[in-house]
Amino acid sequence: MPLPPLHAFRVFECVARLGHVGAAAAELHVTPGAVSQQIRMLQSTLGIDLFCKQGRHLVLTQSGLALQRSVSRGIQEITEGVRLISQDHFKVPPAKVLTISTEPIFGASWLMPRLFAFRAKHPHIKLRVISADGLDLVDWRRADIAVLYDAPIWEGFWWRPLQPLHMFPVCCPQLLRGQYALRQPSDLRHHRLLHEDDGSQWRRWLLEAGLPYPGDADVHIEDLGIALQAARDGYGVALSDEINSSRDLEEGRLVQPFAMKVPAGMDYHCVCNEESRGVPEIVLLIDWLLEQAKATPLYLHDRTRIS
Repeated sequence: MPLPPLHAFRVFECVARLGHVGAAAAELHVTPGAVSQQIRMLQSTLGIDLFCKQGRHLVLTQSGLALQRSVSRGIQEITEGVRLISQDHFKVPPAKVLTISTEPIFGASWLMPRLFAFRAKHPHIKLRVISADGLDLVDWRRADIAVLYDAPIWEGFWWRPLQPLHMFPVCCPQLLRGQYALRQPSDLRHHRLLHEDDGSQWRRWLLEAGLPYPGDADVHIEDLGIALQAARDGYGVALSDEINSSRDLEEGRLVQPFAMKVPAGMDYHCVCNEESRGVPEIVLLIDWLLEQAKATPLYLHDRTRIS
């Protein structure tokens, strides 16, 4: 016996499920006459009555019930098969996850706003941020990239400098006013110099300015982030750089009272393992960070000075 057209089985399943020719016609977007014609053709081909009338409804015969079970399973399997291949065709590839290790102050002041912008531009790359203050403290089992402030002598690693850094004094805007306003470098004698090292950076800056070093600080701070917070709060003048103070200077929490600056001696570097330097996502992120660093203002004195 030749197999009836598959469309006839689709019409049969619809009538069997709904129990009414008119309802089946509405679901299939055809006329009731077309539905009746398909049912008559199917019954004639099979030589079996599939329905009997009970009032205004069609009720399946025993043969019709048996055929309905088989046809319903077939349609369900076809539907599931189409769903699966459609998912495979339109499936979004899993996101690549990159982990970045960086110093907390750099991460908070400069890196994080740029990472959110990077994520918006490259949604297929997810980012994780962990912290470490030096290459020997980076957990390379987790980190794909590190951004470190150091002088690079790193065997087995590949690196690129973000940008040359310069040190310059920063303070809160209030220190530019009043009896001891900071108008020229010699005015620093009236203010506390906030240290985050052994004083060598202030010695270098003061030497360039032609001023004597006033001696060790009365409060020694080993963390630049804490030193900058003390400067924001008006407790003294800190030495910072274009990267770590960029947001504070742009948003007015800190100002740069003098134009003079000196090379920092060390710079921030993007670092990764030699074997990772060719990974496309890592290259993309490092290139992005280098471009962002180039766009960071190198000289902010004219924008932040208050007369």
